[in-house]
Amino acid sequence: MNKNLILLILILSHILFISTTEGAVSNPWTSTFYFENDLFTGTDSNYTNGIKFSLISPNLSTDAPDGKLPRKVLGLIHQIPFIEKSQPKYTHKVEFAFGQNMFTPADIGRYDLITDDRPYAGWTYASTSYHRTNGKDNTMHFMDTVEMQVGVIGPLSFAKEAQKFIHNLRDLQKPNGWKHQLENEPGIAIAFERKWLFHPDTLEDFGYSLIINAGGALGNVYTYLNTGMELRFGWNVPEDFGVSLIRPAGSTRLEIGDDFMLYAFGAANGKAVARDIFLDGSTFTDSHNMEKNIFVADLAAGFALNYKRIILTWTQVLRTREFRDQDDNHSFGSIALSYSFPVDLSGLLSD
Repeated sequence: MNKNLILLILILSHILFISTTEGAVSNPWTSTFYFENDLFTGTDSNYTNGIKFSLISPNLSTDAPDGKLPRKVLGLIHQIPFIEKSQPKYTHKVEFAFGQNMFTPADIGRYDLITDDRPYAGWTYASTSYHRTNGKDNTMHFMDTVEMQVGVIGPLSFAKEAQKFIHNLRDLQKPNGWKHQLENEPGIAIAFERKWLFHPDTLEDFGYSLIINAGGALGNVYTYLNTGMELRFGWNVPEDFGVSLIRPAGSTRLEIGDDFMLYAFGAANGKAVARDIFLDGSTFTDSHNMEKNIFVADLAAGFALNYKRIILTWTQVLRTREFRDQDDNHSFGSIALSYSFPVDLSGLLSD
């Protein structure tokens, strides 16, 4: 795991410092690293940790700068009907991501099966998303996102090893109950979400914006409908789609500008949950499970700071009880670091 992390850092470092041309600068890639953990609030239970790395492509529209992508690849993409015939006001981007979510009961020091608390569970996945946005020539525009996640729940997620490694490194309570985690099961989820952005004619200097979202997910990992809203106010509020937590079809950082910005935000999101494997238990075998609450809400607040195409976001989240026997609401912190960078791939796949 350490070797893989070092390799990832070297690859990213190489990408960030590749020499580029104007085409790539004006239509860059964007990467985001997410880290969520409830140790920020002094607990170690429920949704206890989440990490995710995403990479979003340049705009693939026929009228956009080529972003210095391979010409053969762009040629094939531009033959896709809904891109080939798309109006200039629309952008089309794809995203690739991988991540891991971790869930534990409240008392991780116990060795026995805790029947009145949620099961241990890990979810490690890879995903592909498609993002379409309309133009920024009025006071309202939207983004549609479709995402497919494929991964594994259970020991093969390596959530046990990840938590034990971090707890040993930081001399924290040893988690002793992972032998009771959900069994190995392949997982799939398909999610769709639309976000609407409402803002004044100009967002220069001090301003505000409102974002409304609605969507849902379907799969053996989770099935739900969701909706919510976010209000932002501050200096140079961007014309993007707000702050994203680690959730299906939630990515929002499509491209980051050079302007300095600093803003605060507050958000509320709700879900009507039909299935949550981390509470309902394994799909195909008997397992420990809890009686979940159908309606779950998140209240969030935080701030974002942007400087030279790098944006740092801090979010504090309060999540209502997810299952009947849960002692209290759950709180966790979320950090997202995003960077838009040019890279010249035009020489790849050349004749």
